[in-house]
Amino acid sequence: MALTSRITLQGPPTSDPEDYLCSALGVIFPDDVTNQHGDADHSLVYTSPHLPQPLHIALPDPDQESDRKLFSHYLWNSSLVLAEFLEAGTLHLPLSVGLGKLKPDDFDVTGLECLELGAGTALPSIMSALLGAQSIIVTDYPSETVLETLRRNIAFNAKPNNSPTLQLAPFTIDGHAWGELDTPFAVEHRGRFDRVFVCDCLWMPWQHANLHRSIAWFLKESSSSRAWVVAGFHTGREKMRDFFDGAALRDVGLAVESLWERDCDGVERAWAWDRGQEDVTVRKRWLVVGVLRRTTTAPSVVEG
Repeated sequence: MALTSRITLQGPPTSDPEDYLCSALGVIFPDDVTNQHGDADHSLVYTSPHLPQPLHIALPDPDQESDRKLFSHYLWNSSLVLAEFLEAGTLHLPLSVGLGKLKPDDFDVTGLECLELGAGTALPSIMSALLGAQSIIVTDYPSETVLETLRRNIAFNAKPNNSPTLQLAPFTIDGHAWGELDTPFAVEHRGRFDRVFVCDCLWMPWQHANLHRSIAWFLKESSSSRAWVVAGFHTGREKMRDFFDGAALRDVGLAVESLWERDCDGVERAWAWDRGQEDVTVRKRWLVVGVLRRTTTAPSVVEG
């Protein structure tokens, strides 16, 4: 089943010529896939056969250019991928993942403390809360426009009657700018989390070091703690790939455990640092999935 088949648009008919063009691309170019979903006028409905009822996802309407540059006013395919993995892992559903080297159960969040960085719509976090995680903290850039949408989405969807077990993990929402580790929030939650979620946060190469620092700071000091990083190639492989540089990760006490590519139909292939000239329509179909683990602590680097 196609990755985007669970998403439907809800809202008034569009009158924007750009929206008409986007909706027609799949007819004009059959291989084209939508990799960003929704807008401020059109909320999204996420339907899973394993949830009692659909989730309704609102999107922010950023009125400041600085907020628009965050691109949190869309749901990206990376969040759909991680939500699918979490659901399969926690509910023990069949799913081919990680080139056969991983099992769906590797994405089980039952009883775990989870943090999402750069959450946007927070779909993976909402799914985790409904499926059996112990607690969830959702963060994004400390913009009130972005955080208010997170609050709305969680208030509307994070309810026991949306859970297949009729249970719900407690939620906290807070602002966090990557790499800023001297804030009350960062100090309070250092080393707390079994799992850290990162979806479509790799398109700003100048922020990779800060994102490394935040992941390492919040991830629990345990051999079993993991960070799950998923991102689409729509902005270009060269902008993203340095995030997975081994030396940069070692500097903060992290390492890549698994790294592969997956398309919107669930086809997987090995990670490649360079695939030459990639057609934009083709690369929009593909995402990178990375699993990071702890190696050692590096306090002086992380705190700096």
